[in-house]
Amino acid sequence: MSENKTVRIYGTADDSIVDGSGIRFAIFTQGCKHACPGCHNPKAHSFSGGVAVSVESLWQRIDSNRLLAGITLTGGEPFERAAELIELSRRARAKGLNVWAYSGYLFEQLSAGTPSPAAAELLKEVDVLVDGPFKQELQSYELRWRGSSNQRIIDVAASLAAGEVVEATLS
Repeated sequence: MSENKTVRIYGTADDSIVDGSGIRFAIFTQGCKHACPGCHNPKAHSFSGGVAVSVESLWQRIDSNRLLAGITLTGGEPFERAAELIELSRRARAKGLNVWAYSGYLFEQLSAGTPSPAAAELLKEVDVLVDGPFKQELQSYELRWRGSSNQRIIDVAASLAAGEVVEATLS
């Protein structure tokens, strides 16, 4: 991994238990075109905010935490930063960590290369995708791993193989 590659982030959570199953290293990317009303992280919408950090420094923090089940790419919109996150996701998976991603884009859009060809590449490195924009009128605190009932929890590998969305079965 190039030590010079950086990604613009809003912040991180080193030991999140709410951004997917198990203990996770959550990366809140900076920049989101969706700007969903009621978003829990509106300060991450601006593409010029946040801070640029090296991908290598993020990896060192992930690699040093032996309690992690995986990493979570969230935001902002992580697929707007896809090119910067591909190698980090590959490293996490090679280490045996799972990768979750939250996106306002739908699986169908990401697999077709929206918002960029890098988004489709990053999608291949994601195990579980929570897709779809947050809709405040569909919000429920009783939903597990998602903010609104329109969002799907998707098994990415099974979906890519089937050519259609396969919802994840999580315990």
